[in-house]
Amino acid sequence: MSSFIFVALLIWAAAMVAWFMVSKYVKSSDLDRVKSRLLGNTKTKKKAEKKAPGEKSLITRTDTSKNQFAQQLVEKYHLGPKMGEFLEQAGLPWAPARLVHLTIMTVGIVFVVAWFFLSIPPAVSLLVALAAGTGPYLFVLRKRKVRLHKFEEIFPETLEFVSRSMRAGHAFSVSLEMIHREFPEPVSSEFRRTFEEHNLGLPIEIALQKLSKRVPLLDVQFFVSAVMLQKRTGGNLAEILDKLAYVIRERFKLRGRIRSVSAHGRMTATALSLIPVAVAVLMFYTNPDYIKFFFEDDVGHIMMGSSVALQLIGYLIMRKIVNIEV
Repeated sequence: MSSFIFVALLIWAAAMVAWFMVSKYVKSSDLDRVKSRLLGNTKTKKKAEKKAPGEKSLITRTDTSKNQFAQQLVEKYHLGPKMGEFLEQAGLPWAPARLVHLTIMTVGIVFVVAWFFLSIPPAVSLLVALAAGTGPYLFVLRKRKVRLHKFEEIFPETLEFVSRSMRAGHAFSVSLEMIHREFPEPVSSEFRRTFEEHNLGLPIEIALQKLSKRVPLLDVQFFVSAVMLQKRTGGNLAEILDKLAYVIRERFKLRGRIRSVSAHGRMTATALSLIPVAVAVLMFYTNPDYIKFFFEDDVGHIMMGSSVALQLIGYLIMRKIVNIEV
């Protein structure tokens, strides 16, 4: 009898332990699922590890343990919102303090190298360091330009896909969610984020307005305005999206024709800007004493700085002339 009671208690204890482990696993799985949805990660762990770098989460984390000096500068001058939006448009998961920290490091390293190792005068070294400090910003600007251009190329096909999906009977919000599975980056991540924001309770109008801020393109603003107007007044949204996609493609064709016509002007601007640099390099090798005047004399510093500034202004003016917006 005692052995029977012992076996029964053992079985009961094993059942309780099994129930506790199973319930804990199920609870943890549900919690992980909620966290992954809030973080914008609806894939499995293996797929999440291979997630494209341009994809953004709905919840962003800011690590304040690093770059404290840069973080103080960001908070003091209220640079966080603008720089965060700028980095988000470039598809970089950086904090604003990281960009400021990279800029400060670049300026310091270039100044030390130019002054101590290359024996360049301090004033010129400082100018060179400040010019090099724009490197991180230009890198982010380049990433932003490439990402927006890629989005703009895929966007007409995206609009036609939404139009066909709505004609097939899907809701507009479901069509946005389907874009995530059918299109590459950066269209995939941006529309996935828009769908997740709407799916978590945000009105579709506000979610689309946030999309237009993350992707500051005229075509996206047209799309958002068309959807919001259709929500208020009614109409055939699928037909509107088809016509909008046609207009965008015609703008691409016109832009290509303008670029082909203005190619000569762009090449002329580049050639005229490189001629002084080429002459300076040739003079440095043929007559170094003549070039040293610009580095050793105070008047030479002023002349070199003025010439470089005027050359940059001239190049920007010529680029502005041949840059025709469509």
